[in-house]
Amino acid sequence: MNRRRAIQIIMDQIEDEIVVSNIGDPSKELYKIKDRSRNFYMLGSMGLASSISLGIALSKSENVVCLDGDGALLMNLGSLATIANYNPKNLVLIVLDNGSYGTTGNQPSFTSGTTDLGKMARACGFEHCYSSTDEEELVKAVVRGLNDNNLSFIHVIVKQDNIKMSPVPIEPITLKNRFMETI
Repeated sequence: MNRRRAIQIIMDQIEDEIVVSNIGDPSKELYKIKDRSRNFYMLGSMGLASSISLGIALSKSENVVCLDGDGALLMNLGSLATIANYNPKNLVLIVLDNGSYGTTGNQPSFTSGTTDLGKMARACGFEHCYSSTDEEELVKAVVRGLNDNNLSFIHVIVKQDNIKMSPVPIEPITLKNRFMETI
């Protein structure tokens, strides 16, 4: 499955949850798949979707779902330890791992080699870690993450693709204000 299909499967499970998406194509794909005011599209700061999600999860009672990427998470590995130590029961961190920096041209990330983000999450203290390589596993992992009332890490292996997405057609400040007013 490619990242776009994985996002579609994840969003099919989403009802009222807050969703924060990683910079670049994942945000563009999320917008095309299911734009809603409870989505926060990270449009300008690679590596910070997980940190933003933590802040929201600590300040809200409803579930927060973070759609992150392998390259972005590698840029901010400290967020794994920080999130695990705060241990918000309402946060589901989903890493869509295509083994590359997909938005910038599919340059290989270290997850295409020896780096295993699931093992890193466990080592940082995530107790509820799930792995998915197919659609059925992904549905089960997302449903568990949303319903278990535990901090969850879902590592989703997706295929690379070179399909370029058009930008989100809403000004960033408008997206931010829409999101803040909603939550």
